[in-house]
Amino acid sequence: MDTHTPHFSPIRRSFCATAALSIATGFVLNGCSPQPPKFESTDITGADYAKDFRLMDHGGNIRSLADFRDKIVVIFFGFTQCPDVCPTSMSTMSGVKELLGDLGNRLQVLFITVDPERDTARLLSEYMRNFDPTFLALRPEPAQLQALADAFKVYYRKVPGKTPTSYTMDHSAGKYIFDTMGKVRLFSSYGTEAKVIASDIKKLLAYK
Repeated sequence: MDTHTPHFSPIRRSFCATAALSIATGFVLNGCSPQPPKFESTDITGADYAKDFRLMDHGGNIRSLADFRDKIVVIFFGFTQCPDVCPTSMSTMSGVKELLGDLGNRLQVLFITVDPERDTARLLSEYMRNFDPTFLALRPEPAQLQALADAFKVYYRKVPGKTPTSYTMDHSAGKYIFDTMGKVRLFSSYGTEAKVIASDIKKLLAYK
């Protein structure tokens, strides 16, 4: 019987030890790396649109995304005389904030009017109070609106009424959700339940 024990040189021993350490370290690093969350809303991370803006809010302050760093920002385009879609969407966001509980102070809802001709700062302020006092309305000047809509890939169109001031507005009804660094991450379609949006926001807040 051959009782000879294989002989490993110091170089080979060192190589094997280094390889084993590298493999073990790799497993540890992979195990510690957080996995990107899976969202219910449409993930648009890395989109080259919906980047930023400089618009006046209903209090007369110029706002940009940088003002809301460390908060989740949800942007919705609409108008105050909207009969159903806009109030439904804003009520949904009120529900989202309630579901977030203590995390609700990390949420900023921004309502951008597509009807700056009729939506004065005073009217926008009153409209926000119907839903939540922390929600902000932003009003682009009429000359700014088209470029802003293009930048966010938002559709809007004036639909004439019986009188010059009784027109209505067709418009996109989804919501853009930005992370705490001001990057657009999600698109939530109209009709998405508050609990779904709240769940996605919690995931954004938890994931670094």
